[in-house]
Amino acid sequence: MRISKQQRQHRIVRLLEEQVVSSQAQLVDLLSEEGISATQATVSRDLEELGAITVRIPGGDRAFALPALPAQQIAPVDHLRRVLGEWAVEIAPAGPLVVIRTPPGCAHVVASALDRTGLDGVVGTVAGDDTIMIAIADEVGVSHVAVQLAEMAGIEVRQQGRRTASKTAAKRR
Repeated sequence: MRISKQQRQHRIVRLLEEQVVSSQAQLVDLLSEEGISATQATVSRDLEELGAITVRIPGGDRAFALPALPAQQIAPVDHLRRVLGEWAVEIAPAGPLVVIRTPPGCAHVVASALDRTGLDGVVGTVAGDDTIMIAIADEVGVSHVAVQLAEMAGIEVRQQGRRTASKTAAKRR
C-alpha cells in the first residue's frame, strides 16, 4: 500500500509505543505486516526525523524510543503502564518527591510518558540517566502517587529506610 510520509511516520510512532522494536529490519517487517512498503533506508530516515533514540531495556537489549512528543499531546494511561512495566525497577517516596529508578539511559523515556499522561498529583519530573524525581502536589500526597505508579509498574513501593537483601549483604562484606 502506498501512503504518505506523514502517515508512515505516524504508524512508526504507534508501533514504537505499542511494542519493543529493536532494529530497523524489525520495523520494516512490522510495517510490511500492515501492508506498508518501506525500505530500511526509508525507515532509517523516518526514525532520524522523528528523533528516535535507542535505549537499553532490561536484559541489556536495546530498543527504539521516542523521548518526547508534542507537549499538548497526552499519552494514554496504558502507554504509561507499559513504559513503567518495562523500565521502572524501583519506586520510592523520598520526602516531597517520588523517585523512580530505571536501567541506564531509560529515565527520560519514563519521565516523558509521565509528563504527557497528566496523572493527578504529578506536578513535574526531572530525569537523569537512570533516576527520575517527581514533584507531587501536596493535596494528592506522595504515598498515594508512589503506590499508584508501583501498581502500574507491577512492583512494590520501596519504603524509606529499608534496604534490599543485596545491598544489606554487600554492606556486611
